[in-house]
Amino acid sequence: MIEIEIKPDWVEAAWKKSKAMGRIRHSITKGNGNFAGFLGEEIAKDYLGVESENTYDYDLIADGIKYDVKTKRCTSRPSTKYDCTIYAYNTKQKCDRYLFVRIGYVDKSWEELTGKAWILGYYEKEDFTKDARFLKKGSLDGFNKFKVMDDCYNMKICNLKQLNA
Repeated sequence: MIEIEIKPDWVEAAWKKSKAMGRIRHSITKGNGNFAGFLGEEIAKDYLGVESENTYDYDLIADGIKYDVKTKRCTSRPSTKYDCTIYAYNTKQKCDRYLFVRIGYVDKSWEELTGKAWILGYYEKEDFTKDARFLKKGSLDGFNKFKVMDDCYNMKICNLKQLNA
């Protein structure tokens, strides 16, 4: 897991992209997660030293590998016991790897952004659905008792592969 200080220019770029995008189809958060998603992409692109591709199928290309960045908000440093999620409708994306990021978010407000983010690791797309736990919409996740909002695949952070610095 790689801890990163969030830079103001990443925040500004993420806000601009989020406002331009609006609400997307299948949005679990009804568009409220757009900013977090774009901020995760800004963090990953800077760390990998690449430019954004920002297609439906993938967000970044590094060393010929297409990454789709998946970002969640959190209120503290992520535990390796926490889950990373891919919703079933996202499994059709044409990427090579999923790259997972968490962003500090306190009191349900970006005004209280902790200034920290974490690149958790990655997993090959073709293996993720085979190796992750499938959860059906409406069920309770047995690990954290979270009510599943849509069919998804969950994998523990400790099972992710780490990026080489």
